[in-house]
Amino acid sequence: MNDLAPLLSPEGRALLDAVRGTAPADELAVATRLRREHPAELVSAALGQARLRQRAAAKFGTEDAERMFFTPNGVEQSTRASVAGHRAERMRSLGVTSVADLCCGIGGDAIALARAGIRVLAVDRDPLTAAVARTNAEALGLAGLVDVREADVTEVDTDGYDAVFVDPARRGGRGRIFDPEAYSPPLSWAIGAAAKAPYGALKVAPGIPHDVVPAGAEAEWISDGGDVKEAVLWFGTEPGTVRATLLPGPRTLLGTGLPDPEVRPVGRYLYEPDGAVIRSHLVAEVARDLDGGLVDETIAYITADTLRPTPYATAYEITDRLPFNVKKLKALLREREVGILTVKKRGSAVEPEELRKKVKPQGPHSATVFLTRVAGAPTMLVGHPA
Repeated sequence: MNDLAPLLSPEGRALLDAVRGTAPADELAVATRLRREHPAELVSAALGQARLRQRAAAKFGTEDAERMFFTPNGVEQSTRASVAGHRAERMRSLGVTSVADLCCGIGGDAIALARAGIRVLAVDRDPLTAAVARTNAEALGLAGLVDVREADVTEVDTDGYDAVFVDPARRGGRGRIFDPEAYSPPLSWAIGAAAKAPYGALKVAPGIPHDVVPAGAEAEWISDGGDVKEAVLWFGTEPGTVRATLLPGPRTLLGTGLPDPEVRPVGRYLYEPDGAVIRSHLVAEVARDLDGGLVDETIAYITADTLRPTPYATAYEITDRLPFNVKKLKALLREREVGILTVKKRGSAVEPEELRKKVKPQGPHSATVFLTRVAGAPTMLVGHPA
């Protein structure tokens, strides 16, 4: 789809209604039938849009996704609605009433900001992407708060806005970009743009090295449903603060500068910290609250003798500890009649599916095995959710 206009025509909208919810296996038959009465290119565009809407439902919810328009890159790179909503709510709580959204993509963040009552200038240099963002704001009844502009973000004047939000492209022709200076625009430019306004927020990859976070920024790592989604550098808030935010909630854990936890023998319980906690280097804060320690100085698994509720880690009761040995694990699982086996790993080169094939679990019971290191030694810890 290189032109949005045909899909916005009455014929295009009728086709979108006709192909809504089409299963992949049915696409050929549906396309063949519709091409008898409609241009083949328009039918293909409608079916492609239907596929994108189905994919986008996981990020935006079915109700919004079926009203919105998408590009393949837009679906891939757009912010999940829950995460965008959290950021917009934080902007609103800071008193922000206007935001320059640079590199707006298909408008996911602009939509969340507008729904929080914030006026948005949404900018993207790609003509189709900008057109999609504008159409999405209109489709969701937010056009009065979202002004979409097709322009190079480096040439946009953001003076007068309460906040600047920058979401640089982190994918190129060869896939994901790991060097922040290879972002488009580069991280250094984005930091300068975000820091110009009274408040700024810069979306970055969750794997960003901590040593490239500017001293004047606050760093927030965000997970949703246990999956780490992104990191955000905030300006004008609390310089030097590190936080992990877990959605839904939100629940926020603030860094206190604790040293790394001590290594201690494996206790009755093993805690697996949320990914945002690990990425933000706040495992020590969770270990302190659990009165626990690490199983290995290089592994982010916490062990403790008591079970304590925490939103920042998932607890497992450990029943067995074995040196890494597939035959011994297979025998143990056979003895316990384990047929449902969850394999987790941290610090092990063994792939979970590879291990599952070798042990061939059978039986009515379930178990979780952790492939890890304990005090430097390859180890298997067997247990179940506490």
